[in-house]
Amino acid sequence: MKTLHNRINRYTLKEKIQSDKTPRVTLSFYQYYHLGNPGLFRDHIYILLSELGVFGRIYVSYEGINAQISVPEARIEDFKNAIHTITFLRDIRLNWAIEDNGKSFYKLIIRVRDKIVADGLDDKSFDVTNKGIHLKAEEFNILTDDPETIIVDMRNHYESEVGHFQGAILPDVETFREALPVVEQLIKGKKDKNIIMYCTGGIRCEKASAYYKHKGYSNVYQVEGGIIEYARRAKELGIENKFIGKNFVFDERLGEKISDHVIAKCHQCGAPCDTHVNCANDACHILFIQCPACAQTYQHTCSVKCKEYIQLPENDRTLLKNDLEFNGTKFGKGRYKAFHKSEVLDTSHHE
Repeated sequence: MKTLHNRINRYTLKEKIQSDKTPRVTLSFYQYYHLGNPGLFRDHIYILLSELGVFGRIYVSYEGINAQISVPEARIEDFKNAIHTITFLRDIRLNWAIEDNGKSFYKLIIRVRDKIVADGLDDKSFDVTNKGIHLKAEEFNILTDDPETIIVDMRNHYESEVGHFQGAILPDVETFREALPVVEQLIKGKKDKNIIMYCTGGIRCEKASAYYKHKGYSNVYQVEGGIIEYARRAKELGIENKFIGKNFVFDERLGEKISDHVIAKCHQCGAPCDTHVNCANDACHILFIQCPACAQTYQHTCSVKCKEYIQLPENDRTLLKNDLEFNGTKFGKGRYKAFHKSEVLDTSHHE
């Protein structure tokens, strides 16, 4: 019987993909669709894609599919033909990565979830197919030239910190579920305005636009294909790119440059920087922004405490691990500012 998941150690797989010279292409796609048996569909698409050497992260649920993947360049046409054998994925729009080194994923993970994006909504209370009008890049530019148009970033704070559309409302949230009620308050009393929402690839806005239409907002729009498709089309047409900075992505790259602007700062020294990393202390692993100088100073960790911890012998780290609090156990993604946190590791109670 064929194994329908990868059992190889993730560190081994990461080393393998870094040394692999096979040209790969990163892309994403999603589709809302009523799946009768998500588990069966999950196994089917796993077999389909694993045979093509596809890596990535895919969520499947009763409401459809959400996929971020990398495909061997030589198998792109085979990949398209394979997914087009699935009825509801025929002619699906594929969002191609803007800045791609082919190292975005190192294995194929397909999971069955309650929802393809956690939103906390009761889908039975409104029509999820009654969504906002899709805007192509040139249409977005025209509509946003009107100063009365409201642009809303439906992403999380750590995403918008490194890049966003000019003049956009940037909710200070960590999850899409948290964003929905916050945005509702931010646009309260503006039901007669043109409201444009955007996210990375479009999937969050697909649901959000239907939700806000249900709430009485009639002039609701969404950027077709999200930031990824907007940037690709703007470049293709040679029109103004209204997105400034970097687009945060949920893979090994953690970001792709859309413009040359660096709008964020290193969380440790405050220097201009938009490079997201995870703390090298696996017991912490918090997501934060770190410049090259601080990466060297802190040995790729988020604090003095984490730096000192990773220098300890393995046995000592094991003894201390469950007793210590690191930034990753105390704060959400990007919530702390490391240059305000310089605590030193206290190991006295284990001496």
